[in-house]
Amino acid sequence: MEVILLERVEKLGAIGDVVKVKDGFARNFLLPNKKALRANEANRKVFEANRARIEEENANRRGDAEKASKGVDGKTVQLIRQASNTGQLYGSVSARDIVEALETEGAHVTKSQVVLDRPIKAIGMYDVKIALHPEVAVTVKVNVARSPEEAELQAQGVDVMAQMFERDDAGFTEAYDPNAEPGATAETPTEAPAAAEGEAGQA
Repeated sequence: MEVILLERVEKLGAIGDVVKVKDGFARNFLLPNKKALRANEANRKVFEANRARIEEENANRRGDAEKASKGVDGKTVQLIRQASNTGQLYGSVSARDIVEALETEGAHVTKSQVVLDRPIKAIGMYDVKIALHPEVAVTVKVNVARSPEEAELQAQGVDVMAQMFERDDAGFTEAYDPNAEPGATAETPTEAPAAAEGEAGQA
């Protein structure tokens, strides 16, 4: 389907561009969200008649977004979550969680402005894009940890998971007893069947 863009759409084009898109993308996203019009003769005339107003409104929204971006750009939010020993979260961090965390920091964004390709499912530091306007995007840091202490370490650039795996490996070598008889544990089970066979022979 061919559509006329009413605002800049990433990877597609700018206001007024006529682009070819998949029918489903047009019907489910572009048209209902008023980001585009079907590219027929009537709509082309309507667009051209209103082009100046559409561009002016877009410029005003962009200006508002640029002002708002100053209160969001570069912010770091901390989310404390339960996770397994491998750092996998019990559950995940969604766009809604990030919106709520930013609210507590005094930054107001909507769920649709949080660009999260997939939910966050492990502890760590994440750069998350916030699209305040089709032409204005900023980045916030999301620090997902199991405790405030862990979050503090991650904020300082420490890879908590790597450290933990190193500790686990070290723990394994410390538990090894160098004085143990080699193969002692392996021999024990083999003796029992031999004794049982001897008893069977006597019977």
